[in-house]
Amino acid sequence: GNRIELCTNHFNVSVRHPDVVFYQYTVSITTEDGENVEGKGIGRKLIDQLYKTYSSDLEGKRLAYDGDKTLYTVGPLPQNDFDFQVILEGSFSKRDCGVSDGGSPSGTCKRSKRSFLPRSYKVQIHFAAKVPLKTVLVTQRGGVDTPNKSAQDALRVLDIVLRQQAAERGCLLVRQAFFQNDINYIDVGEGVIGIRGFHSSFRPTHGGLSLNIDVSTTMILKPGPVIEFLLANQNVALPRLIDWNKARKMLKNMRVKTSHSNMEFKIIGLSEKPCNQQLFSMKIKDGERKGQTKEITVYEYFKQTYTEPTSSVYFPCLDVGKPNRPNYLPLEFCDLVSLQRYTKALSGRQRSLLVEKSRQKPLERIKSLNDAMNNCCYDKDPFLAGCGISTEKQMTQVEGRVLAPPKLKFGKNVEDVPRNGRWNFNNKTLYEPIPIKNWAVVNFSFPCDSSRISRDLINCGMKKGIEIDRPFALVEEDPQYKKAGAVERVERMIAKMRSKFPNPPHFILCILPEPKNSDIYGPWKKICLTGEGINTQCICPKKMNDQYFTNVLLKINSKLGGINSLLGIEYSCNIPLINKIPTLILGMDVSHGSPGRSDVPSVAAVVGSTCWPKISRYRAAVRTQSPKLEMIDSLFQPVESSKNGDNGIMNELFVEFYKTSNNRKPKQIIIFRDGVSESQFNQVLNVEVDQIIKAYQRLGETDVPKFTVIVAQKNHHTKLFQTKSHENVPAGTVVDTKIVHPTNYDFYMCAHAGIIGTSRPAHYHVLLDEIGFSPDDLQNLIHSLSYVNQRSTTATSIVAPVRYAHLAAAQFAQFIKFEAITEGENVPELPRLHENVESNMFFC
Repeated sequence: GNRIELCTNHFNVSVRHPDVVFYQYTVSITTEDGENVEGKGIGRKLIDQLYKTYSSDLEGKRLAYDGDKTLYTVGPLPQNDFDFQVILEGSFSKRDCGVSDGGSPSGTCKRSKRSFLPRSYKVQIHFAAKVPLKTVLVTQRGGVDTPNKSAQDALRVLDIVLRQQAAERGCLLVRQAFFQNDINYIDVGEGVIGIRGFHSSFRPTHGGLSLNIDVSTTMILKPGPVIEFLLANQNVALPRLIDWNKARKMLKNMRVKTSHSNMEFKIIGLSEKPCNQQLFSMKIKDGERKGQTKEITVYEYFKQTYTEPTSSVYFPCLDVGKPNRPNYLPLEFCDLVSLQRYTKALSGRQRSLLVEKSRQKPLERIKSLNDAMNNCCYDKDPFLAGCGISTEKQMTQVEGRVLAPPKLKFGKNVEDVPRNGRWNFNNKTLYEPIPIKNWAVVNFSFPCDSSRISRDLINCGMKKGIEIDRPFALVEEDPQYKKAGAVERVERMIAKMRSKFPNPPHFILCILPEPKNSDIYGPWKKICLTGEGINTQCICPKKMNDQYFTNVLLKINSKLGGINSLLGIEYSCNIPLINKIPTLILGMDVSHGSPGRSDVPSVAAVVGSTCWPKISRYRAAVRTQSPKLEMIDSLFQPVESSKNGDNGIMNELFVEFYKTSNNRKPKQIIIFRDGVSESQFNQVLNVEVDQIIKAYQRLGETDVPKFTVIVAQKNHHTKLFQTKSHENVPAGTVVDTKIVHPTNYDFYMCAHAGIIGTSRPAHYHVLLDEIGFSPDDLQNLIHSLSYVNQRSTTATSIVAPVRYAHLAAAQFAQFIKFEAITEGENVPELPRLHENVESNMFFC
């Protein structure tokens, strides 16, 4: 490829004292009563106070503390074991400024110790291990004797220093990303905002140790009055319209600060009754009845002691006490504190807003990164200084290459070369169009002319080479069911179709009532693909022009078994190392549930290529598995444990390859695995590849195919920028030097053209290459596989098999209402695809 000068968001790190050894110590923190103290916030405060108090005992050695049970020093402490008593100042005690049931509130905020946060703590420090810094440096020089874990341990120490420094600045810590209050926040609605921060971590690279800094965004609750948050969260105009059951769930565990006492509390729930009716027992402090208790409402107490509640008199109070001792606060006196992370899944609308407003053009992002580097002041950190570590202020310069785009074949023997990762079907026909003969249109109450849509689709098909008959039926939803539930609407539509035509159509065009996230989509796809065996394409047309219908036809033709465009090297059977030896290409991905649901099953999807020597058609196999399990556990099913004749994912894909490839079994398998971290690479090789081999051998083969295993990562923090242009890097940009791993085989590729924001390259890690590709051949194959996505007219940012696996998992996830699953329930099995559609690219 053509050479191109680039810079990247890696900053070179120099180490003046490479022989430094980190000493690792375990930390145990207990109360005076011997109870373990949990919580990183209190742990950091205690270690900070310990250092201030006992610095001389530690010989002034700086501590790097992870906030939990481990700390590190540069060189050893004077002794291996320490027992310290640490006293925290009174600012960490609690004041009862609400009203506690059975308590004795007073007008001056009675000070009392929290039983779980006493002022005196016992901190024990015990020596655990030595971590030499030079293990990282030996790795950089390509040393083979150094265990990779040792280098990872040393890097972990350096990253802990970055986290500790951010914690001292009051940042919200999300793994290696750090966030502060951002005046330029992104309001995505429902009381949720996005704030910008920075990811910061040390990385071993071919050019030496580097500091990787990137812009990052996280979601937090919008700080401010609790009432205003609830109005925004539930999208209602008046407080009397608030659903308090929803509010109770939403507010639990949030932190608030009171306006009457300036104290901070954690919400455990809401009072059962409104403020003016919620009673509690208050001790009488003087007079004849001194020491006795009387019943008083929260409203009366605050009216007498502080300020009369006005706007929240008839609403529940916040409970900030304990389960057996509530402590009530009127809503209007409470504000949500800042930097409280929001971990639930965003709605489609929220995601769109976040993406739209968080984009940064390359020049803007470069400025943000340079500002962050200058503001972090890492060179002034005493711990890093003790290691002799210093960081350059300029981004690392690196040379890349721009690969030439592959030639594409279209219908009527037309050839074209994409420009900057893009092509179109203007004046072109599809390479292998499938006629649409027996089809129907159904409309779920979208206000449009279904007849006109079918005519426009037919006319567009004529231009693209697809012969489309007139639909034999246009089925409109009965208006009385428009307000019914999604499943009922779908079932009634299917019943209406059956009454109109006894023989099912080969294809249905379905018009949905909403453009995105329609509740009908999942039930409709499920019943068509698993129950009826009908190919279906869902649309919600807004701009009904030729380009729109062309894009729809690309999806339809793919689902029906056609090919829209073909790689020139496929057409000429000239793919290095693949065209002569039967080769199966796999894309593998696991889709997990929403961040806020730990009990939702994960969905594993694998797509396998068919019709060898082509690499443009795929079949998918999908299964559910235990929540958050990343390794796919259904690739192979032993005969004794197979359910309902399910022999596992790979059995399906091997049989399909055999049937469509002239009864040939694959002798080579190329795996593209998405979604795994570096710590899971060995599991991919030892668990998943092993399962694939077992599935292959059950077909009666004694030999083992050759494997090339590649992990494709998108969730990393390396960005590439042109040094001589403010535009994104061109499509096809590859970097395989300087910023890649010093010993492992990896490279970055930006196959797509970044039109909006800053392009994110894919990071490919080659874990195993028994097939024996040269670096150029492998990079060209991966580049070509970014041009075979049949539903697209642009190169994709990651290879099509991985993209297909992601789409298949996402579509199957719609088949089960996971929200209805109760904790502890067995993982539900997905319904199997109908035999009419199981081999089709239904995910396109």
